[in-house]
Amino acid sequence: MRAMPSLRRMLCGAAFAAVFLSPALAASASATPGSAAVKLQRLAAPRGPLDNAGRWITDRRGRVVILHGINMVYKLPPYRPDAVGFSADDAAFLQRNGFNTVRLGVIEKGVEPQPGQYDGTYIRKLRSTERILARHGIFSLVDFHQDLYNEKFGGEGWPDWAVLDDGLPADPMGFPVTYVTSPGLNRAFDNFWANDTGPGGVGIQARYAAAWARVARSFKRDRGVLGYDLLNEPWPGTAFGSCRNTAGCPAFDKGSMAPFYRRVLRQIRGVDRQHVVFYEPQVLFNTDADTSIPRLGFARTGFSFHVYCTPGLVAGAPTDCAEIEQAVFDNADQQSTRTGDALLLSEYGATDDTATLTRIANLADSHMVSWQEWHYCGCSDPTTTGPGDVQALVKDPANPPRGANVLRNKLKTLARPYPQAISGTPLSFSFEPATRRFELVYETKRAKGRGTFSRGLTDVFLPEIQYPHGYRAQVRGGSLFPASSSRHLIVRAKPGANRITLTVAPR
Repeated sequence: MRAMPSLRRMLCGAAFAAVFLSPALAASASATPGSAAVKLQRLAAPRGPLDNAGRWITDRRGRVVILHGINMVYKLPPYRPDAVGFSADDAAFLQRNGFNTVRLGVIEKGVEPQPGQYDGTYIRKLRSTERILARHGIFSLVDFHQDLYNEKFGGEGWPDWAVLDDGLPADPMGFPVTYVTSPGLNRAFDNFWANDTGPGGVGIQARYAAAWARVARSFKRDRGVLGYDLLNEPWPGTAFGSCRNTAGCPAFDKGSMAPFYRRVLRQIRGVDRQHVVFYEPQVLFNTDADTSIPRLGFARTGFSFHVYCTPGLVAGAPTDCAEIEQAVFDNADQQSTRTGDALLLSEYGATDDTATLTRIANLADSHMVSWQEWHYCGCSDPTTTGPGDVQALVKDPANPPRGANVLRNKLKTLARPYPQAISGTPLSFSFEPATRRFELVYETKRAKGRGTFSRGLTDVFLPEIQYPHGYRAQVRGGSLFPASSSRHLIVRAKPGANRITLTVAPR
C-alpha cells in the first residue's frame, strides 16, 4: 500500500481537480489514527461551541455548519432515551450515516418533579447521553418537550403541580384533537401564559424559567451542545381560534410569547452566554400560520420551526401539501430576515412515506436550512401523528441498529449528501435522489464579519448508502482531498478563488 503523504504536503502540494473514489480505494486510503488523512478529516469536521451569523449556524472557526439529524425524545417515565436502550451503538449508527445532530428531549416533569426541587440524577443521565453523542461528532439540541401539556390530558411535559386548570374537565380525545376539545388543557395553557401563581406563591412560568436555568447550568461547558430549544410546539390556549389564519395571531405572539421567551432567556443567560437559544412559534405555524414574534433582544438566538401538512386547519392556506410546506419555509426565512436569528427545522416527518420525507428534505436544501427529522424510534409515543414504527428510523433502540431493526428505505431517504462545514457562505446545495447527483456552490466570504477563508477546509458528507460503488467528484475553484473515510470529501479553495462549485455523481 502506498504511504499517505504528509498533512502539509496534502494541503500545500498538488491536489486533484477530480476524484474517483471506490470502496476499495477508500479502504486503502484509511490508515492509522495518526495518518495525515485522519488529521485532515478532524481538521475539517465542525468544531463547537456553535454560534450563529444571522440565519447561519456557525462553528468556532466561523464556518457555516449544516446539520442533518433526528429527534430522540422519550415521553414516558423516566423520560430519558437511555431508558429505552439508546446508547453508543445508536450514536455510531447515526454518525456512520452522516447524521450530525440529535434533538434531545427533556421533560420538565423529570427535571422538577416537585416545585423548586430538581432531580440531579435525571439531568446527569441526559447529559451522559449528550456526551456519548458528542464523542461521535453529533451536536445535541437540548429540547424542553411537551405535547398536550401533561399526562392528565393524554400527553407529557409539565409536572402535575403545574397543571392549573381551575377544575375544568380534561376531556382527553387523543393527540392532537385534545388541544381543541379540552377545556382543562386550554385553561392550563392560559394560566401558564399569564404566569399564574402556583405552589409556594411562585408563578408557574417563573418556575419553568428557573428549571431551564438549572438545566443550562449543567450543559453550559459542553461543546457538543448545539443549543437550547425553549418549548416544543407552544399551544396558544383559548387564543388558538385567532391563530387559525395565514397571518397568525400577532397579539398573542407579541403579548404572551415574546415576554415568556425573554423571561426564560434572562434566566439562561444568567448561567450560559455561550450556546444558541432557539425559540419556537405557536404550533399552527407548522401548517402555514405566520409568526409575529419580535426580536427578543439577546445575542445567539435562533428560530426553531416545524413542518407538518394539515390541509384546512389554517383558513386561507393552500390545500396542497407542497404549497403549504413551501409557505412554512418562506415564513421562516422572513422571520430570520426580520430578527437576524438562525434557522433550524427541528421537526418534520413522523411518517414512513418517502415521498413526503424527500419533498421536505429537498425544500430544506433549497432554503439551505439544517433539519432534525421525527423520530429515531417508535418508543411507545403517546402523542404523534405517526404511531409505532411508522415514525421510526430504528424500530427498537434496545437492539443493535442493523438488519430488520432499521427501516432501510427511510434511511436511504434521509441519508443524503450535504456540506457539514463550509469555509465560506453557501449559495446553494442540492441532491437529486433519482440520479444521486449532488452540487454545492459557495463563496469564500465569511458569513460573520469581514474577510474570506483564503484556504479554509470544507467538509462534505457522501453517504455510502447513496454511493455503494464509489463516486465521481469535480470541483471548480478548489482542490479535493479524500479523507480517511470514504464518506467524507474535503474541499480547499485555491488561492484567490471567490466561488467554489463541487459536483458529485455515482461512479
